[in-house]
Amino acid sequence: MTNRPLFIPVILGTTRKGRASENVAHFVFEEVKKREGVETEFIDLCDLRFAFDDAGEALKHPQFSATVSRADALLLVAPEYNHGYPGLLKHALDTNLKEYIHKAVGVCGVSAGAFGGVRMIENLLPVLRELGLVTIFWDGNFPHAHKLFDAEGKLLDLAYVRRIDQFLKELIWMATVLRYGRENVPL
Repeated sequence: MTNRPLFIPVILGTTRKGRASENVAHFVFEEVKKREGVETEFIDLCDLRFAFDDAGEALKHPQFSATVSRADALLLVAPEYNHGYPGLLKHALDTNLKEYIHKAVGVCGVSAGAFGGVRMIENLLPVLRELGLVTIFWDGNFPHAHKLFDAEGKLLDLAYVRRIDQFLKELIWMATVLRYGRENVPL
């Protein structure tokens, strides 16, 4: 195995104003930063300008593409909108393909209601698999997201620290195993 740190960017998958997902994404990002042997980067889709006048990989955003190419895993934080995922997240993901093959992905779902984005995750999983990503066995679920953080974005319920710990352990394990496979096992 290599001593090179894993690179796991956290992607905030919505651009709506007033998004409760932003606090969740920052919380998760801070938890990833605490992990030994892991480097991370915060990617906010609001900061990227994707083209809409072509199709598929012709729409690649150079910075986003380079980041996912370098990544050993992706961590997506996305809200559930009408039982689905945000359209701009799908658009951003569709702009790459080979960059995702045999890389781990974990999804944190965010919702205003009681389900914590489970329906969004359920709808997103087939897309992630089609892109060549390997989904982990744990999800991060954040129900009633508008009640989980104070006005300064501080987490109010520390049970989420334990929950995200298990999620991150699984993501890091899967990222480690898949990186070994990509680098050492011929396809």
